[in-house]
Amino acid sequence: MTARENKVHVKAGDIVIAQDEAGHAAYVIESGRVEIMQTSANGETQHLGMRGPGAMVGEMAIIDHGPRSATVRAVEDSVLLEITREDFTRRLGDADPILQMAMHTVLTRFRDLMRRSRILHDLPPFPTAEELERDAIRQPDAIEAIRIANEFGAALHAGEIALHYQPIVNLADGRPVGFESLMRWDRPSKGPLSPSVFIPVIEDSGQIIEASDWVLSEALAALRRIDTGSGRPGDLFMSVNLSAREFTDDHFIDRLLRTVQASGVVPTRIHLEITERLLMVSPEAASAALARCRQAGLHIAIDDFGTGYSSLSYLHAFPIDTLKVDRVFVKDMLRNRNSMELIRSIVALGKNLDMDLIAEGIESAEEAAALRDMGCDMGQGYFFARPMPEDQATTFARENRTVNF
Repeated sequence: MTARENKVHVKAGDIVIAQDEAGHAAYVIESGRVEIMQTSANGETQHLGMRGPGAMVGEMAIIDHGPRSATVRAVEDSVLLEITREDFTRRLGDADPILQMAMHTVLTRFRDLMRRSRILHDLPPFPTAEELERDAIRQPDAIEAIRIANEFGAALHAGEIALHYQPIVNLADGRPVGFESLMRWDRPSKGPLSPSVFIPVIEDSGQIIEASDWVLSEALAALRRIDTGSGRPGDLFMSVNLSAREFTDDHFIDRLLRTVQASGVVPTRIHLEITERLLMVSPEAASAALARCRQAGLHIAIDDFGTGYSSLSYLHAFPIDTLKVDRVFVKDMLRNRNSMELIRSIVALGKNLDMDLIAEGIESAEEAAALRDMGCDMGQGYFFARPMPEDQATTFARENRTVNF
C-alpha cells in the first residue's frame, strides 16, 4: 500500500485496515471496492458488507481514538482519499460543542452495540447503512473538498499555485499606488480552480497557514522585482490577506516578522488585510498579534468592511489603518440610495478616525467618480485592471498611467 499526495493506492487483496489495531486515518473510496470483515473471539470471520466509490471507512478510530472494530480489504485495485486524525480533530474542534458531544455519544453507543454483537456472533448486514453513509458523504462538495485538500499541498510545492496582483489606484488621479496579492491555482489536467472554492477548503484543513507563509514571502519578493522593473522603488505597497486560521498558530506572527525582515521591504509598504470576523472570533489573539505587527511598522487594513459584525468598538480597540469598502455596496451604489449612503457613512467614519479608505469592485467610471467625490482615497476593480501576473503588474506600474473619470 503506497501513499502519494494523501491518496492511498491499494492492490486487490491488500489489507487497508486491520481489526483491533490503532487507527490514525479514515479513508474515502475514490475508485475501486473494499470488503469489511469482522473476526469474533472464537476466530470466526463474518462478512459485513462491501463499499465502493463515495463511501468512508475507518471513521470511528479517528473520532474516539479506539481500536479498529473491523478489517477492511481491497477486492479491486483502489484509490483512497486519506483523512488524518489531526485533520479531523482540527475540524471537529471548530464545531459547535453540542455537535461534538452528540457525535461522541452516538459513537460510544454504536461501539457498545458492536461489542455486544460480536459476543452474540449475530452481526446484522449493512446494505442499508452503506446507502445512508454514501448519501451523507455525497452532500454537495464533500468529496471534492477532500480532493482539493489532499491535492493542494503537492500543488503548492509543484509550482501550480501562483500569485496575481490587482492594482490599487489613487482615486484623485487613477495612478497605481499598490497591489493586492491574490492566489490562483491552475491545475494542469483540470484547469483553473476559483479561489472562492479552494481557499475555504484550505482554511478548514489548516493548510492556509503554510499557504500564507508562501504568499507573504513570494509577494514581498515580487514587490522588490516590481520596484526594479518599474523604476518606482519605494513608491508602491503590497497587500496580503490573512485569515482567522493564522491567528490560531502560536508561531505565525514570529514567522511573518522574520519573513518581513528577510525580504528587505520597508514594513510600512506591507499591508495586512484581515476581516471583521477575525477580530470578533478571536479578539484577544488578534489584539496581541496586531499589536506586534503595528510595533514592527506593518500597515493593518480591514477587508470587506460593512459585511461582517461591523462593531464600531473594534475600530478604536485595534490598530487599524485602512477600511476597505466591500464590493457588494459599490456595485449597487448608483441604483440603491441605501448603499450610497452607507458608503458615504463609512468614508466619513474612516476620515474621522484618521483612516485611509479603499473601495473594492469598481467597475465603471461613474462609480469611481462618485467614490472620489465622497472623499474615498483609493480604489480597485475591473474598471482599472483585473488581477494580473507579475510581469504585467510591473508594466502597469512602470506606465504609471492616469485614468480619467
